[in-house]
Amino acid sequence: MQKELPVPQDDGAARHLSGARMPDISLITTEGSSLNFSELAGRIVIYAYPRTGEPGKALPEGWAAIPGAMGCTPQSCSFRDHFAELRQHGVANVFGLSTQTQGYQREAVERLKLPFPLVSDSELRLAKALQLPTFDAGGMTLLKRLTLIVDDGVLTKVFYPVFPPDKNAEEVLGWLAAHPR
Repeated sequence: MQKELPVPQDDGAARHLSGARMPDISLITTEGSSLNFSELAGRIVIYAYPRTGEPGKALPEGWAAIPGAMGCTPQSCSFRDHFAELRQHGVANVFGLSTQTQGYQREAVERLKLPFPLVSDSELRLAKALQLPTFDAGGMTLLKRLTLIVDDGVLTKVFYPVFPPDKNAEEVLGWLAAHPR
Protein backbone atom coordinates (compact mmCIF):
# COMPACT_ATOMS: atom_id res chain seq x y z
CA MET A 1 0.00 0.00 0.00
CA GLN A 2 2.80 2.47 0.84
CA LYS A 3 4.15 2.33 -2.69
CA GLU A 4 0.77 3.58 -3.92
CA LEU A 5 0.74 6.59 -1.60
CA PRO A 6 1.97 9.94 -2.92
CA VAL A 7 5.31 10.74 -1.31
CA PRO A 8 5.54 14.12 0.44
CA GLN A 9 8.42 16.36 -0.65
CA ASP A 10 10.48 18.58 1.64
CA ASP A 11 9.00 22.02 1.04
CA GLY A 12 11.30 23.66 3.59
CA ALA A 13 8.39 24.44 5.93
CA ALA A 14 10.15 22.91 8.96
CA ARG A 15 13.71 24.19 8.45
CA HIS A 16 13.31 26.94 11.03
CA LEU A 17 12.44 24.53 13.85
CA SER A 18 15.84 23.06 14.79
CA GLY A 19 17.19 24.86 17.84
CA ALA A 20 13.90 26.63 18.59
CA ARG A 21 12.52 26.71 22.12
CA MET A 22 9.11 25.22 22.75
CA PRO A 23 6.63 28.05 23.36
CA ASP A 24 4.95 28.57 26.73
CA ILE A 25 1.58 27.17 25.65
CA SER A 26 -0.63 24.73 27.53
CA LEU A 27 -2.62 22.14 25.60
CA ILE A 28 -5.03 19.43 26.76
CA THR A 29 -4.08 15.75 26.69
CA THR A 30 -6.20 12.66 26.35
CA GLU A 31 -5.57 12.11 30.08
CA GLY A 32 -7.51 15.33 30.70
CA SER A 33 -4.48 17.21 31.99
CA SER A 34 -2.93 20.43 30.81
CA LEU A 35 0.50 20.02 29.23
CA ASN A 36 3.14 22.63 28.47
CA PHE A 37 5.98 21.14 26.40
CA SER A 38 8.29 24.03 27.39
CA GLU A 39 8.17 22.89 31.01
CA LEU A 40 9.10 19.25 30.46
CA ALA A 41 12.57 18.13 31.48
CA GLY A 42 14.49 15.47 29.63
CA ARG A 43 14.16 14.16 26.11
CA ILE A 44 10.69 13.89 24.60
CA VAL A 45 9.36 12.77 21.24
CA ILE A 46 6.37 14.54 19.69
CA TYR A 47 5.02 13.09 16.48
CA ALA A 48 2.58 15.38 14.71
CA TYR A 49 0.07 13.88 12.31
CA PRO A 50 -2.89 15.19 10.29
CA ARG A 51 -5.67 13.06 11.79
CA THR A 52 -6.55 9.49 12.57
CA GLY A 53 -9.61 8.11 10.83
CA GLU A 54 -12.87 8.13 12.72
CA PRO A 55 -14.72 4.79 12.73
CA GLY A 56 -17.88 5.04 10.64
CA LYS A 57 -16.90 8.36 9.04
CA ALA A 58 -15.55 8.88 5.56
CA LEU A 59 -12.17 10.52 5.06
CA PRO A 60 -12.17 13.99 3.50
CA GLU A 61 -12.60 13.93 -0.28
CA GLY A 62 -9.30 13.38 -2.06
CA TRP A 63 -7.52 12.38 1.18
CA ALA A 64 -5.53 9.53 -0.36
CA ALA A 65 -4.16 11.85 -3.07
CA ILE A 66 -2.67 14.35 -0.57
CA PRO A 67 1.05 13.59 -0.14
CA GLY A 68 1.67 12.57 3.48
CA ALA A 69 -1.98 12.55 4.57
CA MET A 70 -2.53 8.80 4.80
CA GLY A 71 -0.90 6.71 7.52
CA CYS A 72 -1.75 8.36 10.84
CA THR A 73 -3.02 5.19 12.50
CA PRO A 74 -0.01 3.10 11.33
CA GLN A 75 2.33 5.85 12.58
CA SER A 76 0.66 5.88 16.01
CA CYS A 77 0.75 2.08 16.17
CA SER A 78 4.45 2.12 15.28
CA PHE A 79 5.21 4.47 18.19
CA ARG A 80 3.06 2.22 20.38
CA ASP A 81 4.94 -0.90 19.28
CA HIS A 82 8.36 0.74 19.82
CA PHE A 83 7.43 2.59 23.03
CA ALA A 84 9.59 0.43 25.34
CA GLU A 85 12.60 0.80 23.01
CA LEU A 86 12.16 4.57 22.90
CA ARG A 87 12.18 4.65 26.69
CA GLN A 88 15.32 2.47 26.73
CA HIS A 89 17.00 5.09 24.52
CA GLY A 90 16.38 7.81 27.10
CA VAL A 91 13.05 9.19 25.97
CA ALA A 92 11.16 10.45 29.02
CA ASN A 93 7.86 10.95 27.20
CA VAL A 94 6.20 10.28 23.84
CA PHE A 95 3.26 12.35 22.63
CA GLY A 96 1.12 12.32 19.52
CA LEU A 97 -0.07 15.76 18.38
CA SER A 98 -2.92 16.64 16.05
CA THR A 99 -5.59 19.26 15.58
CA GLN A 100 -8.32 16.78 16.42
CA THR A 101 -10.31 17.37 19.59
CA GLN A 102 -9.32 15.77 22.87
CA GLY A 103 -12.59 13.81 22.89
CA TYR A 104 -11.86 12.13 19.58
CA GLN A 105 -8.23 11.59 20.48
CA ARG A 106 -9.34 9.78 23.66
CA GLU A 107 -11.27 7.32 21.49
CA ALA A 108 -8.17 6.77 19.36
CA VAL A 109 -5.96 6.13 22.42
CA GLU A 110 -8.41 3.50 23.66
CA ARG A 111 -8.99 1.89 20.26
CA LEU A 112 -5.29 1.75 19.38
CA LYS A 113 -4.21 0.91 22.96
CA LEU A 114 -1.60 3.68 23.00
CA PRO A 115 0.64 3.71 26.13
CA PHE A 116 1.14 7.48 25.84
CA PRO A 117 -1.20 10.46 25.57
CA LEU A 118 -2.27 12.33 22.48
CA VAL A 119 -2.29 16.11 22.66
CA SER A 120 -4.91 18.34 21.05
CA ASP A 121 -3.92 21.54 19.27
CA SER A 122 -7.47 22.03 18.00
CA GLU A 123 -7.11 25.83 18.21
CA LEU A 124 -3.76 25.71 16.35
CA ARG A 125 -2.04 27.63 19.16
CA LEU A 126 1.16 25.55 19.11
CA ALA A 127 1.06 25.23 15.31
CA LYS A 128 0.94 29.02 14.95
CA ALA A 129 3.54 29.74 17.65
CA LEU A 130 6.06 27.34 16.09
CA GLN A 131 4.90 27.98 12.53
CA LEU A 132 4.40 24.25 12.02
CA PRO A 133 3.64 23.19 8.46
CA THR A 134 -0.09 22.70 7.84
CA PHE A 135 -2.48 21.99 4.99
CA ASP A 136 -6.21 22.33 4.45
CA ALA A 137 -8.54 19.44 3.63
CA GLY A 138 -12.25 18.97 4.07
CA GLY A 139 -12.62 22.42 5.64
CA MET A 140 -10.00 21.62 8.31
CA THR A 141 -6.52 22.97 8.91
CA LEU A 142 -4.32 19.96 9.67
CA LEU A 143 -0.70 19.46 10.67
CA LYS A 144 1.68 18.03 8.13
CA ARG A 145 3.37 14.93 9.45
CA LEU A 146 6.60 15.63 11.31
CA THR A 147 8.39 14.38 14.41
CA LEU A 148 10.22 16.52 16.93
CA ILE A 149 12.90 15.50 19.41
CA VAL A 150 12.87 17.99 22.27
CA ASP A 151 15.60 18.16 24.91
CA ASP A 152 14.71 20.23 27.98
CA GLY A 153 12.38 22.46 25.96
CA VAL A 154 14.65 22.91 22.91
CA LEU A 155 13.97 21.30 19.52
CA THR A 156 17.03 19.14 18.88
CA LYS A 157 15.94 17.21 15.81
CA VAL A 158 13.12 17.54 13.27
CA PHE A 159 12.04 14.68 11.02
CA TYR A 160 10.24 16.23 8.04
CA PRO A 161 8.73 15.09 5.84
CA VAL A 162 7.96 11.73 7.39
CA PHE A 163 7.48 8.87 4.95
CA PRO A 164 6.51 6.12 5.19
CA PRO A 165 4.58 6.88 8.38
CA ASP A 166 4.75 3.35 9.80
CA LYS A 167 8.58 3.46 9.75
CA ASN A 168 8.88 6.80 11.59
CA ALA A 169 9.40 5.28 15.06
CA GLU A 170 12.23 3.11 13.69
CA GLU A 171 13.83 6.17 12.09
CA VAL A 172 13.62 8.00 15.43
CA LEU A 173 15.16 5.01 17.23
CA GLY A 174 18.07 5.03 14.78
CA TRP A 175 18.69 8.72 15.43
CA LEU A 176 18.42 8.23 19.22
CA ALA A 177 20.97 5.40 19.10
CA ALA A 178 23.42 7.69 17.27
CA HIS A 179 22.69 10.69 19.56
CA PRO A 180 22.46 9.44 23.16
CA ARG A 181 22.07 11.96 25.96
